[in-house]
Amino acid sequence: MPAAEGPRELPPALLTDPEMIRACRTRDFATIFTLVRRRAGIYPSRIAALCGMTPSRVGEIAAGRRKLAHIDVIERVADGLRIPGAMLGLAHRPWEIPAQATLTEPQPAPPPPATPVADLDSILNLVDAAQVTRSTLAAIQSSIQDYWRRDDQHGPAALRPAVVGQLRHTQQLIDNTRESPLRHGLLTLAAELARLAGWAYFDARQFSTARTYFTQALTMAQSVGDRQFIANVLSCMSLQATYEGDANDAAALACAAQDAARGTDSPDLVMAMLHMREAFAHATLHAGNDCHRSIDKARAHFERADHASAPQWVRYFDETKLIVDTGIALAQLGEHRQAEPLIAEGLRREHRDQQRGRAFHAFWLASTQLRNGALDQACSTASLALDLATNVDSPRIVGHVREFHTHLAAHAQEAPVIAFEAKMREAFS
Repeated sequence: MPAAEGPRELPPALLTDPEMIRACRTRDFATIFTLVRRRAGIYPSRIAALCGMTPSRVGEIAAGRRKLAHIDVIERVADGLRIPGAMLGLAHRPWEIPAQATLTEPQPAPPPPATPVADLDSILNLVDAAQVTRSTLAAIQSSIQDYWRRDDQHGPAALRPAVVGQLRHTQQLIDNTRESPLRHGLLTLAAELARLAGWAYFDARQFSTARTYFTQALTMAQSVGDRQFIANVLSCMSLQATYEGDANDAAALACAAQDAARGTDSPDLVMAMLHMREAFAHATLHAGNDCHRSIDKARAHFERADHASAPQWVRYFDETKLIVDTGIALAQLGEHRQAEPLIAEGLRREHRDQQRGRAFHAFWLASTQLRNGALDQACSTASLALDLATNVDSPRIVGHVREFHTHLAAHAQEAPVIAFEAKMREAFS
């Protein structure tokens, strides 16, 4: 290894080797240095350079003729050889948790420069002078469906500019279209685009911007009298309130959504989804009876639902989604034994293309397994979630990584945790 090269991760197989774990626990640096040389190919001269010691001192320690006692030297060894602090009885070292896994509230997106926006609007005004046809609506609807598909696969972060641009374009078309069924259709599509923009900013944890777009979607849905879509937007706002810790607001929004959808054509699938959102809010409030009552109502509506006549936007709420959301609600409520098999079954059923959803659900499953005392299984499931998360740009998933890692603190010296932390650092490097 060239002298200029910095520290590198030790192989996970070495960090989780029982002999290495015992040596670290007892601070047997003679064995540690020997294993590092044999298993990682880091020789005494390189150990000395990485750990700020002389080669002769490293040789004496490796031969057992000298001990390490000073905490600052032990910390240098941990940092130089990338041995997790918990293995040596130290606090987590600064390099162990990558910066990307430390959540800070994202700054709101800066407004675009005034001149480019004006230029774009001028261009769109020229284009939008053309007559809107049914093909125009079909093309926009096709784009929306594609956005949602890509959201499932990769998260919405990269979609935000396209969605916001498509929304602005649709608004220009509305402004240039007289009252007609076509204008009504454009307003309906604009409402869906505004909801999608809100969802994208919600997933990015930019909650204020998300709320602005959700409100815009709500206004458009009201203008066309689409009560079911009004309920849809309110359900999104309910979920966001749950994430923001406003569980009472979340429950109120879910109930308002149910009121909006009640009595409309074919409402059962919509109502099933809405009652599940209410269950999430009650679970966060630790209102067990209310949570179970909402779950029962969701299941009853689902069993009566005519999926073929339900709105397109709610058809994602299938049997698999009902199962996994029930498990998540029970997990939030603290009923981990009942939650685990439901989330596991939902994860097993989910389509491989739904990478963001699978990543979320894998972390929920890992959390329930950890709560149920299955540390090895929990870390294995969390590793699967990391594999999925590397293909998805979602700050919400990063939040789940951080939360799960926090719960591992009491087991920091266990081999499965050491291996998971090594994989987490690799995934976010």
